[in-house]
Amino acid sequence: MKAPQPIQHRHRMTKLSPLLLALIFVALIVDAQSLSEGDVKNLLARIAERRATSPDVRADFREQKTMHLLNKPIVSSGKIWFHAPNKFRREIAGNSPSVTVSNGRDLWIYYPNFKSAEHYSLGKRSPVDAAIAAINTALNLENVESTFRITGAKSGNGYTLQLLPRSPSMKRMFQKFDLRLNGDLVAERTEMTQPNGDQVMTAYSNQTRATIPASTFEFTPPAGTAISTPLGR
Repeated sequence: MKAPQPIQHRHRMTKLSPLLLALIFVALIVDAQSLSEGDVKNLLARIAERRATSPDVRADFREQKTMHLLNKPIVSSGKIWFHAPNKFRREIAGNSPSVTVSNGRDLWIYYPNFKSAEHYSLGKRSPVDAAIAAINTALNLENVESTFRITGAKSGNGYTLQLLPRSPSMKRMFQKFDLRLNGDLVAERTEMTQPNGDQVMTAYSNQTRATIPASTFEFTPPAGTAISTPLGR
């Protein structure tokens, strides 16, 4: 059995901890170099150029939703496929699986356990458009300057960006949107804060820009599926 530390030694260790924390904090600040307005514009131009040559992104994700009406966060994980500017497929695994597919015009959410599906028409300023905007903001960043005020920093081999909404419509969806990009200018982590204080944090891994078949973004409900249109047609 290891003998307990002398009281004097433990006291020295306790006094050293704040110093170490301060040094770590300073190191993090030095590592993150703030971007000027011109730097941000250049970065967005690079992202647009990369998107034009490689419009497809696929990745694994882990998401945590913190809601003020719930005592515990909701955690989910799965895979996502994205084709710029607005096509995506998102599959959640686990005990409550779901498949969300958008071809840019229609959105399907399929629940295999219940053999049910929800169908939404996009572009009608409905609540579901907020969820689409969150995914597109993270994975696309197209025309983002027109709807968000953007500040950022170079951090390691990637970038961190903070997006604050400009327009009243976006302010109803987001309070702020924090985004971490890796060296390949693909989303690595996002944190969305809604006006009511609810937060959605998503971490992406195993990102690749390999070409995705167009059929990935189409969905046909399996036979026997109960289909609903919660917001009407």
